[in-house]
Amino acid sequence: MTALNAMTVDVEEHFQVSGFASTVKRSDWPRHESRVVDNTERLLDLFDRSKVRATFFVLGWVADKHPDLVTGIARRGHEIGSHGWTHKLIYDQSPEQFRAETERSRKLLQDLSGQPVEGHRAASFSIGRGNLWALDIVAETGFLYDSSLFPVHHDRYGMPQALREIHRLTTASGNTLIEFPPTTLPIAGQNLPIAGGGYLRLYPLWLTRLAIRRLARCGQPANVYVHPWEFDPGQPRIGAPLKSRFRHYVGLNGTAGKLFKLMQSFRFASMSDVIDGVDGIPDVTL
Repeated sequence: MTALNAMTVDVEEHFQVSGFASTVKRSDWPRHESRVVDNTERLLDLFDRSKVRATFFVLGWVADKHPDLVTGIARRGHEIGSHGWTHKLIYDQSPEQFRAETERSRKLLQDLSGQPVEGHRAASFSIGRGNLWALDIVAETGFLYDSSLFPVHHDRYGMPQALREIHRLTTASGNTLIEFPPTTLPIAGQNLPIAGGGYLRLYPLWLTRLAIRRLARCGQPANVYVHPWEFDPGQPRIGAPLKSRFRHYVGLNGTAGKLFKLMQSFRFASMSDVIDGVDGIPDVTL
C-alpha cells in the first residue's frame, strides 16, 4: 500500500502573515476584512472531494473570533492543532509570553473542537537553534508533537542542521516530543524547501511530485502545508515590501488546482495518523 503523507493547514487571515507585520499592526487586525471562514470552507470542500483528512493548525485569535469555524472543521472529521494565539514570531516573545499564548490557544481549541489538541506549529516555523527553550514549553503544555523545525536557510526561520525526517527529540530539560519537519529535498548539499506554502505555489507541480516520490523511496512521509488565503486570488492587496508581496501573492490562481492534482497522486492523512503509522522513529537529543 502507498505510504501516507501529512496534509496540514495553518488557519490564519490573509493580513496576519509575518511578511506583512511591518505594514499591518495587530491593533489594526479588526479593521481588515475577514475572509478566513469562506477560504477555509473552500479548502474543506476540496478535501471532501479528495476524501482527505487533514490537520488544521488554528490560530487562537481566529478561533476566538470564529468559534463555529473550529467546531465545523472538527465535525467534518479533521484534526485540530494549535498555531499559537497572535502569530507573533516565537523568537520575539519571552518564554513567559509564549507559555501564556500556548496554554490559552490549546485550551480554547480543545473546548471548541471536543478533541485533545496534540499538535503544535509555531508561527512562521519560528523555533530554531536560538530559542529551543520553546520546545520545552510545547511539551510541558501538553502537546505530543510539533512541526516547527524547518531544516533550511531562510531570512525568517530555519534550522539547517535539524533532522529532515520525523524524529523523537529530547530537550536539554529532558522533555520529549515527536518532531515532524516540513518537507525538504536535498540538492547539492542544501535542503530545498518544497511541498508547502509559497514553495508549492512557485515550483512546478512535477518538482513537488518528484520530492514526495523520493521521500517515499526512503520510507519517509511528506509534510504538505497550505493556508486558507492561498485559495483566495481575489483577496485585498496589502502594500507591503516587494519581497513580502511576491511571497504572498505568487501563484494564487493555481493553488487549488495544484493541491487537487497532488491529492490525486498521493495518499494524505492527518499528521497524527501519519505519525502513528511510522515505524522506527529515530531519537535525537538537542
